[in-house]
Amino acid sequence: MVSDSLFEKALEVGRPPTIKKIFPHSRALLVSGKAIDQAMRKKSKAMTMAANGRNFFVIQGALLAAQRANAALIIEIAKSESNYCPVNFWNIARLVDGACNELGITIPVAVHADHYGIKSEQDVEAAKLEIPTLFEAGITSIAVDASHMPDDLNLLANLELNKFIPSWSGLETEVGEIKGNQGLSTVDDAGFLIKGLNAHDIFPNWIALNNGSAHGIEASGEGIQVDLTAEIHKTLEPYKVAGAQHGTSGNSSERLRDIASRTNTTKANVATALQMVSWGVDVNDNGNAMIDDSGNFRKVSGEGVTEDVWARMTALAKDKGWNAGNFKNLNLPVDNWLMSQPIEVRQRMVSRVEKFVYTMLVSVFNAADTAPIAQELLVDAGSFDIGATASRIEDPAEWTREKIVERAKTLDVDKGPEGDFDD
Repeated sequence: MVSDSLFEKALEVGRPPTIKKIFPHSRALLVSGKAIDQAMRKKSKAMTMAANGRNFFVIQGALLAAQRANAALIIEIAKSESNYCPVNFWNIARLVDGACNELGITIPVAVHADHYGIKSEQDVEAAKLEIPTLFEAGITSIAVDASHMPDDLNLLANLELNKFIPSWSGLETEVGEIKGNQGLSTVDDAGFLIKGLNAHDIFPNWIALNNGSAHGIEASGEGIQVDLTAEIHKTLEPYKVAGAQHGTSGNSSERLRDIASRTNTTKANVATALQMVSWGVDVNDNGNAMIDDSGNFRKVSGEGVTEDVWARMTALAKDKGWNAGNFKNLNLPVDNWLMSQPIEVRQRMVSRVEKFVYTMLVSVFNAADTAPIAQELLVDAGSFDIGATASRIEDPAEWTREKIVERAKTLDVDKGPEGDFDD
């Protein structure tokens, strides 16, 4: 496990200035996403969980699991999730920091704003005002997701918004959403985005692809296309960007191990599965919630929420017309019901998440014992900013706004239908 002296040294130098300002007396090691990414790369063939903290039980359980696994961790929430969860961009760092201090967590944790969606040029202007407030609230890593727009506008939005992101922050960029086997990312569009950023001295930690992920897809035998992912990552190796894997819920442990071992992925998002696990729904190895003969989610008796609360939750979903795929909308209206349950019930919700996340970190993602690696990176750098993994190799003169627009016209890509933000 992490030595006390290494933790103390990392705590002294590793927390970004925004974190120190918000939490001056905290002993939670909230760090840049850069440290988490580089720790996975240093271990090699390892990726950690980016746990979507849709409720406080998921946050606590993921932290306890990572502490037990001695693994560096990412806790995140997506922009869309902020609309239907009690956790949002502006309170997630406070929840994570509080949980770390309460539970005695010493592993490094990045707080990630996932899928900061940009769907139009008007969104870019609004983001210039909003993004700084995320970091003021304790975010330490961000995904700028303009993948809904054409390739040239995606790149230009990333370039325009980068000046509002601290240089020490973890950074993710994106060329594809969860769309199943439609609109798959290509070497062309991924390379276009990363090369254009590189020319302007922007070096993302992660790129997210549309590589075949979908919801509830194991029944058809489809899922994340590991060969496609490996091919794109191989092409991008000179630019030293790692992969962020979205949509892991619904893919088997075997496939996820394959991603960790055969691609350059260091971040794997898990959202829906953790929500269901915390509630006490029966979840299989693929992270898919099990359905009974009546087409309803199969709740495990004596696990997760109480049977009375579960009955109220399912009744509310029925009243609102929320089917299985839209049960996520329950998160916000039922939060008070969950928090007001007896302490032993709340503890078993947390424990259920802890068990699930621990197994994923240790047996699937190969993330065990990455916590001290991340701490050593911070201590060796003597700073909260350990620097970029890449350097500029593209000519800025070849990536002006005008040339970006012209280059985009030559790309052979098919964006497919509108994607899905949720993982």
